[in-house]
Amino acid sequence: MTDGKLITGAELAASGSWHGSPQTQRRLRKRQAAEKRFRAYGLVAILMGVSFVALLFFDIVAKGWTAFMQTHIQLEVTYDPEVLGIADSGDTQALSRANYTGMVKAAMRKTFPNVSGRRAKRALYGTVSSGAGFVLRERMMANPDLLGSTEKLWLPADDDIDMLLKGHIRRDAPESDRRVSDQQIAWVEQLEQSGQIRKQFNTTFFTAGDSREPELAGIRGATTGSFYTLLVTLILSFPLAVAAAIYLEEFAPKNRWTDIIEVNINNLAAVPSIVFGLLGLAVFINFFGLPRSAPLVGGLVLTLMTLPTIIIASRAALKSVPPSIREAALGMGASKTQMITHHVLPLAMPGMLTGTIIGMAQALGETAPLLMIGMVAFIVDVPGGPLEPATVLPVQIFLWADSPERAFVERTSAAIMVLLGFLILMNALAVVLRRRFERRW
Repeated sequence: MTDGKLITGAELAASGSWHGSPQTQRRLRKRQAAEKRFRAYGLVAILMGVSFVALLFFDIVAKGWTAFMQTHIQLEVTYDPEVLGIADSGDTQALSRANYTGMVKAAMRKTFPNVSGRRAKRALYGTVSSGAGFVLRERMMANPDLLGSTEKLWLPADDDIDMLLKGHIRRDAPESDRRVSDQQIAWVEQLEQSGQIRKQFNTTFFTAGDSREPELAGIRGATTGSFYTLLVTLILSFPLAVAAAIYLEEFAPKNRWTDIIEVNINNLAAVPSIVFGLLGLAVFINFFGLPRSAPLVGGLVLTLMTLPTIIIASRAALKSVPPSIREAALGMGASKTQMITHHVLPLAMPGMLTGTIIGMAQALGETAPLLMIGMVAFIVDVPGGPLEPATVLPVQIFLWADSPERAFVERTSAAIMVLLGFLILMNALAVVLRRRFERRW
């Protein structure tokens, strides 16, 4: 103020007495430079994070995409009753126990009639998967009239031959440095020239359970086990978490006991997941005697683990509902229960569903607690219910990653791709639900 007149900021700046001095200009330039550096640091950090994630995804895809293709060999198979060791196609037990492996060997000898010697024949038989006999068994069991007939079939190749065709085993490497012999490579080249070997979509990867042989291993059993486990988790965790959140946010008195409960809920969200596995082992299996390696027990353990996450998200959703909604409902004569169920809960439900989906995604990717309750077992059959022995997709990945065969490396990466696809889908669903149903006040 000068001579009783108030000077505005613009006039003060124009006069040069505010920030026109050299000292002030230096401080402004220094502050602006610091802000630019801070933004640059943030941009560099984001780019580094995105680069690392992209590198991780690229590495997984580069190693795993070939698992969706499988090498097959075309053979002329004769359902010879003498080779099979059966005479009556109506005998189901005889069909089940027939010598289908002998059929595969006979077809290989027919394709390469010049191969002689026990060692050479053993190498020849090794080019076809040991599961080729199971393929013939399924066809014969489904159609017994095939007995005595001849047909051309595409049968899965051995995993080493599959790796050779996919380029994971170099043909020009010394024979001592690869699992495929020069003789087997010559047979493969002969099959390539005659068009009797090719790569086709690997349906076995999605339709079969686990196997000791990589070319026969699939994720259907693990995917089904994950489905039953998440189903149990969802049925238990969602109503319990929502009820707990409503009570703590709307009904519970604010005293020392509720403060202790809230602190414990927040602390449980940060407890290592393996602790819940130890709790499930001690309580559900040792005390209650529930079956090991069952999706029911896995769902109970994951319910304990996801409850804090869903409770916290549900309470945040309830807090986001404006108090005016509650006051208006109560002012119109609604009871507190009616106010919550008819007005507050529907408005908070999108946030609760988002928290539930995030909790389910967290449960889908867990491995440590399920290892403690025995879901690390080698399960070949696809589970038919939550009480049957099963494994889950992350544990299946853990088992395959520990296998020495090169073919299991690509199947491990392919299973990771499938798991990441489920996780991305679930998180995208959570974002869509929030954007579609969330109301902005």
